[in-house]
Amino acid sequence: MTGQDLPRITTEVPGPRSRALAERLARVECPEVTFQGPPAPLFWARGRGANLWDVDGNRFVDTSAGFGAAALGYAHPALAEALRAQAGELQHALGDVFPAERKLLLLEALARVLPGGLGHAILSSSGSDAVESALKTALVATGKPAVIAFEGAYHGLGLGALDATWRDDFRRPFLARLAGQTRFVPFGDADAARRAACAGDVGAILFEPIQGRGGLVFPPRGFVAALREIADEAGALLIADEVYTGLGRTGRWLACEHEGVVPDLVALGKALGGGFPLSACVGRPELMRRWPASRGEALVQRADEVGARWLARLGKQLGASPRVRALRGRGLLVAVELDDAAFARALGARLLRAGWVVLGEGPENRTLALTPPLDVAERLLDACAVVLAELCE
Repeated sequence: MTGQDLPRITTEVPGPRSRALAERLARVECPEVTFQGPPAPLFWARGRGANLWDVDGNRFVDTSAGFGAAALGYAHPALAEALRAQAGELQHALGDVFPAERKLLLLEALARVLPGGLGHAILSSSGSDAVESALKTALVATGKPAVIAFEGAYHGLGLGALDATWRDDFRRPFLARLAGQTRFVPFGDADAARRAACAGDVGAILFEPIQGRGGLVFPPRGFVAALREIADEAGALLIADEVYTGLGRTGRWLACEHEGVVPDLVALGKALGGGFPLSACVGRPELMRRWPASRGEALVQRADEVGARWLARLGKQLGASPRVRALRGRGLLVAVELDDAAFARALGARLLRAGWVVLGEGPENRTLALTPPLDVAERLLDACAVVLAELCE
């Protein structure tokens, strides 16, 4: 099997090419992102299986699997072929507007392997996004804003997830933007969690079955089961952040299964995308249905129909004006071409003073471009036609 070789180091680490690239990166990247040392960071060139090669040709064994994301290793043949095939077919499907079949197949696969009816999901691109979706779902479902989280926790850097992240160095610069709705208790202390949940405003208990960036901290046996009981007693949702531990890492699809616990919501990431940005918040159907249904506004068809009516009204209002040289439009893209540039500029200024934002286009800006939002109320369009007719007299 390829990609399962022992390390082979032929230069100093980091090598000269890595150091040179690090200097270039420092000139164009925010200094908060990549740790520049000393020592300088390695730059990877390629991977295969468990092996990684840096730009200086040194071979390494990656015992981190890229923070757990490369669950199949690097350049796994099946994954590489799937990506190659998809790249030749469709790279973007407009998501929630017009989905692709692949999205359905992924969600169906998740529903098959996850325990306890965890079958409805929100897909996103990072573990932090999945946690954000879970926290939003808890608020939508319970109406209660407070969250219990744990000392040592890391849930991501989005503002909602960051509010529930323990590390002060991550939180401190953004305290002014955080909601401050999280109550931290010691990890593994079920009694402290129970006391914190007594306040009545707790809508979620957010936890990692095993704390990852907190130092691979394992809670005492029975802690996860106790959190399930506490959440039920408090009328709160139990949210498992399994971005790091989920999808087989601990020998179960979810680490919670080691205690026979099914959370209400689970955040997945890392291994889900095999190294590509993909995450999911998966929950019980009755909870996810608390979200309002996605409602298409048929804005394209509306633009066609409303625009036709508006153009007809403008024609009636402006048809007799000697100032109007031409009126043309398609949908909600309408042009009023005027006979004089100076008058067009003056009209635009008068419209603005009256509260109507209209832009001039074309030679000398003699054409008023009317391109309102596609969901604009028709009463506003009617009023606009009246104002234009009055000011053109």
